[in-house]
Amino acid sequence: MSATNLRNDRVTERLADHVLSLKHEVLPADARRLARQCILDWFAVALAGASEPLTGILAEAAAEEGGHADCTLVGLRQRATPRQAALVNGASSHALDYDDVNFHLGGHPTVTLVPAILALAEKRGCSGAQVIAAFVAGYEMGARAGALVRPSHYDRGFHATATIGCFAAAAGAAHLLGLDRATTQTALGIAATRAAGLKSMFGTMCKPLHAGMASESGLLAAVLAAKGFTARQDAIECDQGFAQTHADRMKIEAALEAPESGLHIRNNLFKYHAACYLTHAPIECARQLRQAHGLDPAQIARIRLKIDRTADKVCNIAAPTTGLEAKFSLRQTVAFALSGVDTAALSTYSDANARDPRFHTLRDKLEIEFAKDWAHSFAELEIETTDGRRLAARYDAGVPASDLDRQERVLQGKFASLAEPVLGKAGAVRLATLVDQLDTLPSLRELAAALVPPAH
Repeated sequence: MSATNLRNDRVTERLADHVLSLKHEVLPADARRLARQCILDWFAVALAGASEPLTGILAEAAAEEGGHADCTLVGLRQRATPRQAALVNGASSHALDYDDVNFHLGGHPTVTLVPAILALAEKRGCSGAQVIAAFVAGYEMGARAGALVRPSHYDRGFHATATIGCFAAAAGAAHLLGLDRATTQTALGIAATRAAGLKSMFGTMCKPLHAGMASESGLLAAVLAAKGFTARQDAIECDQGFAQTHADRMKIEAALEAPESGLHIRNNLFKYHAACYLTHAPIECARQLRQAHGLDPAQIARIRLKIDRTADKVCNIAAPTTGLEAKFSLRQTVAFALSGVDTAALSTYSDANARDPRFHTLRDKLEIEFAKDWAHSFAELEIETTDGRRLAARYDAGVPASDLDRQERVLQGKFASLAEPVLGKAGAVRLATLVDQLDTLPSLRELAAALVPPAH
């Protein structure tokens, strides 16, 4: 496609228009509810991630750097500048790899969005309704930008949470600042030139850092654009722009047309296992077989897994030696599930479990077939037992919940399990209540205070 045709598609402009049209008063009730569920889940994983070593390192670096400490670091008794808060909170919320997913974006939406919006809203005194609208707008931008360049962008080795997340955060921040279309386009242009992140970093502290980088870059992009900083207003589609340099081709229709559900937030997928999302379907298959047949690991002779080939370069660490690596190991997570270990528990992903010979014996029996043209979220698992039986299960982890009441109950349980150890039971209940009331909060002052753990 020629540079002229690329410019005539006005992709950046049309995406900016769509983002700015998503006002709180026009959002459907279920979209607002899903936004609150995403934010509640984000607080849970950010609070739990606050004690991770990488969060401590980033918070220490922020303290050494100094600045106007206007914003809360979630789960810490420390404040920071807006950009520092976006970076630290973004990284901490992705530290456990327990946050939500959207397959159109090709990564994790909320960890790139909420840190930027939270920091900006806390500093500027924005209302909860403004936060909800900015979140949905940023979410929509991220999913549409991801749809534009998938799957080749991800296949090339880019971590979409880091790269596409920049656009989501920039759009959410621009919406919160009330920028017009042209200035929002500029913010997206600044985000385009800052987008970075490599899949080769999976299994290291840099993967969660990517979420913080995206949030910080998006926040900076919107703030600079609001001050008159310049950038190309067609940076996504122009010659040598983001799409041309980061993907084999642009899928313009996929980006500009609404999804079947109407809004991309309706396709949000929450995590109920504390590992890479592509391990979730195999985990569910393993759980089904264990429960249905009362399997004991000693009865298992061979295991065969069929899964999409993209998982090979995402979560196929064959012999993990650390808890973090175990989160990106199909073999290890299936071994956990077949052994009856709770894959939702953070303690499961320890260095000790990664090195435990019990799980090594089981994971070494697993053969993987990486299928071409296979659904990204689908898995088939077959087990051959020592007495000759063949047992099979299949599971699709890419189907969004249709029952939001049930989803909320499950998320509240997850939230309580992660938030109570940090805030105490009363503190966790207080925070959950404020999130439920977010649409009506005049500011985030009380909510931000609820994110700070009690003094011991």
